[in-house]
Amino acid sequence: MAAAAAKEADMKKMELMKEVRAHQVAIGELNSLPPSRAAYQKTCNIFFRKDIKSAVASQQKQLDTAKAKLQKLDQAS
Repeated sequence: MAAAAAKEADMKKMELMKEVRAHQVAIGELNSLPPSRAAYQKTCNIFFRKDIKSAVASQQKQLDTAKAKLQKLDQAS
């Protein structure tokens, strides 16, 4: 039983690490675009046109949330 719980925690940790990395890559890609260009950001199943600055801010917020979840999971272990 404990092994299954440990494996589940490891899987969740791996998923969060992938999510953190994906947000870091997205921020890097958005920062490489010229500020005058628009980006499309997916929210649920709808894409919204945003300027680069607000798209980066949104990705940063999601990154911070994912890092907080990962830290909370690490503290619980």
